[in-house]
Amino acid sequence: MSLTEIVALLGLNLALIIAVMLGLWLLSLRLKDVSFIDAVWPMGMLLLALATFPRTDGDPIRKWLLIWLVAVWALRLGWHLFTRWRRSGADGRYVEIVERMEKTRSWSFGKTALLVVFLPQAVLAWLTALPVQLGQVAYAPAVGWMGWAGAVLAVIGIGFESVGDAQLAAFKKDPANKGKVMDTGLWRWTRHPNYFGDACVWWGLYLIAAETGPGLWAIAGPLFLTFTLTRWSGIGITEKATAKTKPGYADYVRRTSAFIPWPPKP
Repeated sequence: MSLTEIVALLGLNLALIIAVMLGLWLLSLRLKDVSFIDAVWPMGMLLLALATFPRTDGDPIRKWLLIWLVAVWALRLGWHLFTRWRRSGADGRYVEIVERMEKTRSWSFGKTALLVVFLPQAVLAWLTALPVQLGQVAYAPAVGWMGWAGAVLAVIGIGFESVGDAQLAAFKKDPANKGKVMDTGLWRWTRHPNYFGDACVWWGLYLIAAETGPGLWAIAGPLFLTFTLTRWSGIGITEKATAKTKPGYADYVRRTSAFIPWPPKP
């Protein structure tokens, strides 16, 4: 594909994800809740990968590898987040954002949902998903050692994230653990095994894409994801909310690695 064709492909994909988010924004107006956006996020990236597939002539093995890996990741995570939303209701983080914008800027729920949640999420999902878009463009070269290493890393990430989520769900299900800090299993080695697994998935997908010229430029995707998980809306917001409800959390933070799994401090 020529540069012009690649730009057109990405532009149409961006328009697609924006259109989907606008539809979901209308749904949020009926529900008066935007929390389901977390479940939409991975599904949006799968949609971008699927929309790219029939419009590109890249190496078939690489294309299918990217599609299957992102599908397994997105369907597992999307379902997990959707069922959590259905079970727990509105996410306090989003409720706080809506209330803050109403107080500080006199914004309505609809305006905040559109300009702070759905439109930014459309652009950021498109950016993060660059590896599964640009990775499908070029026919050559065939998947090599770096691509297969990326596939292994992505599988490890999916497994790490899945186990972490399952361990936390089981912990929360036990009434005896109410108010306690989850510090066993993978959570003993990192305070955010789900975030670490997420990052592994997208760096793995990037390695698959990066064996091609166009895919090499997709590095903005995993870089942004890692930044947002570690420095922006991931660890910081989550830990701020958790510290308010769990007295022992400060000690857990002191002894446990924030992101990369590491033996805990005594």
